[in-house]
Amino acid sequence: MTLRARFLLLCLCCWSFVAFGQELNDRGMAGDHGAEGDATEVHMSCDSHGEEEYDPAGVILHHISDANEFHFFGDLTIPLPVILYAPGHGFTTGLSSMFDHGHEAVDGYIMNHGRINRLAEAPAALMEGEHYVECIKHEIVTADDGKSSDIYSARIDGEQYILDAPSVGDGGLLGGGITSFYDFSITKNVFTMLLAALLLILLWGAVAAKYKKNEGRAPSGIQSLMEPFFVFLRDEITIPMIGEKHYERFQPFIMTVFFFVLFCNLFGLFPIFPGSSNVTGNIAVTMTLAVIAAVVAYVHGNAHFWKHTLWMPGVPTAVKPLLTVVEVLGLVIKPFSLMVRLFANITAGHIIILSLISLIFIFGQNGENYLGAGAGAVVSIAFTMFMNCIELLVAFVQAFIFAILSASYIGAAVEDAHHHDEAGHHGEEKVAEGGAMGGAVVGMHTPAT
Repeated sequence: MTLRARFLLLCLCCWSFVAFGQELNDRGMAGDHGAEGDATEVHMSCDSHGEEEYDPAGVILHHISDANEFHFFGDLTIPLPVILYAPGHGFTTGLSSMFDHGHEAVDGYIMNHGRINRLAEAPAALMEGEHYVECIKHEIVTADDGKSSDIYSARIDGEQYILDAPSVGDGGLLGGGITSFYDFSITKNVFTMLLAALLLILLWGAVAAKYKKNEGRAPSGIQSLMEPFFVFLRDEITIPMIGEKHYERFQPFIMTVFFFVLFCNLFGLFPIFPGSSNVTGNIAVTMTLAVIAAVVAYVHGNAHFWKHTLWMPGVPTAVKPLLTVVEVLGLVIKPFSLMVRLFANITAGHIIILSLISLIFIFGQNGENYLGAGAGAVVSIAFTMFMNCIELLVAFVQAFIFAILSASYIGAAVEDAHHHDEAGHHGEEKVAEGGAMGGAVVGMHTPAT
């Protein structure tokens, strides 16, 4: 890398942290997720005057959440397509910029902390056209059972109206449920996933074209760059976990899972567009990936796999029902652990980095202590750069772990039956063929030599 390229890269990193820090300050002074009477991004609170105190917890929660726009600092954003549907009202489409950062209500929809809400129980006149939003109020309401919930309301023409969040198909288990509208918009996470998928198609399309062009010759260009990844995943994941007989069927799936998770992880490390999204730190995304991996494994499961899952041979009949319950629970626990592992590791890394950056504003006492802000900046930038290096390693490690666990589930499902007697012991012929260690390792897959 030339000296000029290094200098430009250093300037880009410094500008990214300055811009990201300014965004944190803008968001934090707005009082995200704070006490009763907080304001939304650009509005003053309905109940208070002047600037709010910096709220690090609210800022962190906001930045690891999804949004309908990419925010740089101040009012500078990149809008995303909005597709909203309300039963009885129909579709509302456009760009997120039409909400003017929360100042405008369009067809009853309002931008609130980067996500779109809808007026509940408002007059029909407010559910059509554009209306100016004076402010948005945040309240924490505690129910009789001790559970607290966040309630947002918007003031329009001097009247306060409760805001509905988008419908979520969790049955209320995670605080969601069916509300007055559905949000099919292209959010930050959706945009990043589409971008990652497009880059993968272009990347491997170019590699495939190179293989056709260089058939019978040494690899070159992008082909020589990506071939070690392919060989590594084949020799270290698919063949050992799935076996030489079946691995070719599942190699494309394992490659897709690995690179999709990797690209989404890497995009999350960029503090500005087209990064700044927290795709694999979203439980819905990791759940979908885990369910897909489980479906691929269980759909291809052979009779041997399902026999040992639903009615274990070679054990007393009285014990079989108990083992069946344990095995069936395992079918659910495996993808659940896959989901939580990726979600927790990526989310934890983002929270640590955001916490370190927040030290600048905590030590600076919201701009009152410049010496404290300077000391916080030195500590914050040093540790943030270190954590970014760790996060870069974690991005690759978590993609590898997700791929290898998915392959292990598939390998267990497609593994061929071995010769067992009724008592569940290895046959004498297998032991004789394998020698003293043969009986102990029978059924284990080893890489091709």
